Amino acid sequence: MVVGWREWISLPELHIPAIKAKVDTGARTSALHAFKIKTYREKGKFRVRFGIHPLQKRTDLEIICHADIIDRRMVTDSGGHRELRWVICTPIRIQRLEWPVEMTLTNRDKMNFRMLLGRMALHEQLVVNPAHSFLMGPSLEHLYDLKKLKKA
Repeated sequence: MVVGWREWISLPELHIPAIKAKVDTGARTSALHAFKIKTYREKGKFRVRFGIHPLQKRTDLEIICHADIIDRRMVTDSGGHRELRWVICTPIRIQRLEWPVEMTLTNRDKMNFRMLLGRMALHEQLVVNPAHSFLMGPSLEHLYDLKKLKKA
């Protein structure tokens, strides 16, 4: 399956039907936009609760997510800044393929993409064509009820 340098994907266990991700083979680690990050303990497991604005430039759409914490890592971003981040593992779906991906949680409000899919997360059946975008199909924004949000 050939993907472009940016694609619409879903994160089913986080109840995110659509998020635009940058497929970045230069980045080792995947990153997911998160804010209001709170950790807690439930049934002996460390978990994290966080909010996400899955669509760029749309703060009126907010999804609250919960996930198990699998690690905490120091990550250096492309600007050389280091940040200690929580790490979760959750399935991602691109068309018919679904597989678990480790991703760090960080605020990506000022970034062009709410999610960065790093090279360690790329499925063995994927080939990245950096000359193209959205080879898996057009925008999935229609999966959100944006008309309802405009009235709120």
